[in-house]
Amino acid sequence: MANSKELSIYIMEQLSDLGDVRNIPMMGGYIFYYKERIFGGIYGNGFMVKITEVSKKYMPDSIAEPPYDGAKPMFPVTILDDREKLQKMVCEMYPELPERKAKKKKST
Repeated sequence: MANSKELSIYIMEQLSDLGDVRNIPMMGGYIFYYKERIFGGIYGNGFMVKITEVSKKYMPDSIAEPPYDGAKPMFPVTILDDREKLQKMVCEMYPELPERKAKKKKST
């Protein structure tokens, strides 16, 4: 893959059957959401997902590493080209993902 924009398009195509997947550009990469919960992102070293029991099951060969200095380790995705397996993993990860934090309202 040439750059993170092309990679993000490819990932969105791979996950298109799931619906409810979106991404937003952030710090030169992308953050990926499934049903409004963050499950992974594109960082300098490629597409990575949160470490959960499900992602461990689907990618036992993936070695956790931090996507950037000071970040919690994540799994580099090793099943990106296996569309069906990737979709199943993201779908099954959903219950393990933290809910999105509500934005604090500024008091006036």
